[in-house]
Amino acid sequence: MIESTTIAVAMSGGVDSSTVAAILARGGETVVGLTLQLWDQTRLAGKHGIPDAPKAGRCCSLDDVYDARRVAEQLGIPYYVVNQEERFERDVVRPFVSEYLAGRTPIPCSLCNDHIKFDQLLKTARSIGAERIATGHYAVNEYDATRDGRRGRWILKRPADLAKDQTYFLFGLTQEQLAHTLFPLGRLTKPEVRAIARQHGLRLAEKPDSQEICFIPGGDYKQFITAYLEEQGGEMPDTAGELVAAGGAVIGHHEGISSFTVGQRKGLGIASPTPLYVLNIDPVSHRVTVGADAALAARTLRARRLNWISIPELTGPMRVRAKIRHRHEPAWATLEPAENGEAIATFDEPQRAVTPGQSAVFYDGDEVVGGGWIV
Repeated sequence: MIESTTIAVAMSGGVDSSTVAAILARGGETVVGLTLQLWDQTRLAGKHGIPDAPKAGRCCSLDDVYDARRVAEQLGIPYYVVNQEERFERDVVRPFVSEYLAGRTPIPCSLCNDHIKFDQLLKTARSIGAERIATGHYAVNEYDATRDGRRGRWILKRPADLAKDQTYFLFGLTQEQLAHTLFPLGRLTKPEVRAIARQHGLRLAEKPDSQEICFIPGGDYKQFITAYLEEQGGEMPDTAGELVAAGGAVIGHHEGISSFTVGQRKGLGIASPTPLYVLNIDPVSHRVTVGADAALAARTLRARRLNWISIPELTGPMRVRAKIRHRHEPAWATLEPAENGEAIATFDEPQRAVTPGQSAVFYDGDEVVGGGWIV
């Protein structure tokens, strides 16, 4: 049994988590490395155009496991690979497929953080006697004893390197998870992290960051969904339908709603003298509405399945900055509670392409107030 003071480091095989392990291990902490095996990269290889070999730039590959193991050996720390493929498929892959087939645009990274990387990782760490986990996410968490009627509350904040800010994907973290998680890179910039990796002699100090969703090769969602459904003994459902103008006139046809996302311009399959964008996707009628870019602007959004971090609950109107995509600059809005535990954000200025299935994360300064899923 490992001592309770041990910190379990989530090692993905990238420079960030490897640097975290080096900082802690060589700083005198007792550290054990854990890698979560989430998806068999060869599982759908060669089907429906999916590459036979994993493409560089994807996280969680077999090469990443080898890299993590080599770093652990170099640091002289115990290292284990924990198989979470079944849970990952159940809680991340299947909901991802279902959401796309319903005409929404899901974010698997947030689901993975909520259900796998923190929930299961913390449980695994505790099973070997470690009470804390550390990850390479760029975020800051702090305890504020004055919050919540002086009962105290853990606060999640944006990091020093805003270009690497990952709080958008971490809005689902609970108080329990935040209390037992370390983010050692929160006050560092990416160049500083690479410099630290070089100082510790880590061979992957210059390794590129992963850019793609781990189970989607080349970013081709339809390709993956088709192959996955076929493997499961099913087939891509027929969601072909009409392409309609904003006024309702039919201007073309499409082969399935899973090929579209709100705000999309390319691949509409229709000629137009002016650019057209996807404005709405109806999962019942299979109608895809297209129109001018200006029509994408929306003043409000409704979010469900909310998780609050800096506050215990939303009881009245609150001024926040709302972020509706990873690369979206948070915009000023008034956040109000709605029925069924939902919330409505009304923006000061219309925002482009508010997309069902994406996350809406709400900020008060650098603090994450909370977030939910756009409906």
